[in-house]
Amino acid sequence: MSQAEWTGPDRTLVARERNPLWSLGLLRSELVTTLRRWRTLALLAVLAAVPVLVGIAVKVETGDGPGAGGRGGDGGPAFIAQITNNGLFLVFTALAVSLPFFLPMAVGVVAGDAIAGEANSGTLRYLLVAPAGRTRLLLVKYATTMAFCLLATLVVALSALAVGALLFPLGDLTTISGTRIDFADGLGRALLIALTVAASLTGLAALGLFVSTLTDSGIAAMATTVGLVITVQILDQIPQLHALQPYFFPHYWMSFADLMRDPVYWDDLTRNLGLQALYVAVFGSAAWARFTSRDITS
Repeated sequence: MSQAEWTGPDRTLVARERNPLWSLGLLRSELVTTLRRWRTLALLAVLAAVPVLVGIAVKVETGDGPGAGGRGGDGGPAFIAQITNNGLFLVFTALAVSLPFFLPMAVGVVAGDAIAGEANSGTLRYLLVAPAGRTRLLLVKYATTMAFCLLATLVVALSALAVGALLFPLGDLTTISGTRIDFADGLGRALLIALTVAASLTGLAALGLFVSTLTDSGIAAMATTVGLVITVQILDQIPQLHALQPYFFPHYWMSFADLMRDPVYWDDLTRNLGLQALYVAVFGSAAWARFTSRDITS
């Protein structure tokens, strides 16, 4: 029950809850609180370090000059063989390396802690009396998680761009299709790829938020969300489950590589975005149903 439903004649309080600026203030407060946590800063630092480690490893491996090493066929990302020729490919490689585990882990921690962490620390009831209302608070928590998805992806991309510019040459680049595009077009595609990767995490964010409404333990919610990511990705590699795999939220994550084709292949990209929207709708609704009906005791 929202504060407006039981404050009686306190019209000032009711008007405050209905004021959109109050929601913006709550969102700003949540963003600041999330970004000031040492855990969040540590996660972002780990994500920023991934391109540094990849760039240094490629530089050491190809120390004899451009094109040396470059073993993209040894099970690594397809972009890795091109890094020595153009540092912009480090952006694509870093995102490909981070997406299976590092980015989902970071998002799973933030999403899993969204509601359960407040309950565990005893601040959830305080937030609801602020007044925020359960639906509004849930939307703000999801928006904060979404903002973190975008921030985390951009941290990887910007770190990779800086390291790539420092260690390797920049310039026109060759797409997967073999055509040449100029550096500005490459930067535009890199930004579009980063946005696509961030959008690919929206389904996981909704799933983590739902898990967060099921328990009062932040650690349990975070561990469950990260565990689900790992489990589903393992299931996505089992051939016998091929009929179900197109419905697993990570199944089309790597489709962002199609943005480096000329022309762009949109089929798997649209399937990915549609699948994420489905997960957001299903688990967002489940989170709302759970959170608005549960007893808040902490």
